[in-house]
Amino acid sequence: MSIIEEIASCCKELRLGGNITENVKKIEASDKEQFLLQLLQLEIQHRRNNRRLRNIKNAGFYTLKGFSQYVFDDIKLPDALTPDDIIAGEFISNKQNLIMYGNPGTGKTHLATAIGHCACRNDLKVGFFRTAGLVNKLLEAKRKHELDKFLKKLDSLDLIIADEWGYVPLDREGSQLLFHVISECYERKSLIITTNLEFSRWVNIFYDKDMTTAMVDRLVHHSHLLIFDGDSWRVKNSLINHQKRS
Repeated sequence: MSIIEEIASCCKELRLGGNITENVKKIEASDKEQFLLQLLQLEIQHRRNNRRLRNIKNAGFYTLKGFSQYVFDDIKLPDALTPDDIIAGEFISNKQNLIMYGNPGTGKTHLATAIGHCACRNDLKVGFFRTAGLVNKLLEAKRKHELDKFLKKLDSLDLIIADEWGYVPLDREGSQLLFHVISECYERKSLIITTNLEFSRWVNIFYDKDMTTAMVDRLVHHSHLLIFDGDSWRVKNSLINHQKRS
């Protein structure tokens, strides 16, 4: 058995990545200490990259979108928040929320996805859900007697993104489960909510006024409100509009 084969065998027994064997061939070092240091550094970087890719895969993004060429011009930001703050994800470190309000097609989901993607690459765990889909998962987990397991999964996340908040009215059980998730997140982890409904209309989505009031109270306490008041990007760039201009 060659030295490389013996190294591979040791890595397997120690449950180390097989890439260590490949890295051994690449490293050029003047002494044993430098060799070992470079080998360990490469393994750390490899595991970090794998963890980031796993975070992105597990997040459940519908599409992957970043900040490249994203324009903040049509977004009204609160004085305490800048585009750089959003990109850096400082609100996540501070256990704060972002509520993105505006008409469909104005870039809310794109921005939420970009923030989530960036957070994953910064070693944070993210869950991206369409709100109705999240409620359906909660209801299904409860029917299968797996609700505690699913709630523990949500609890392990650093950021929960609830997209299309309020697009579908919820029944009493669904509202109660969603309220439980929001309550558990309060001052413990960050939320991003995208919606086209102002707070006063949320009562039409959830089961009763008291629950809606309590939910809004928890959400807005540590939240930044971002208002998207531009035109729909999808309408501006639709085939119909291109045909009209030509």
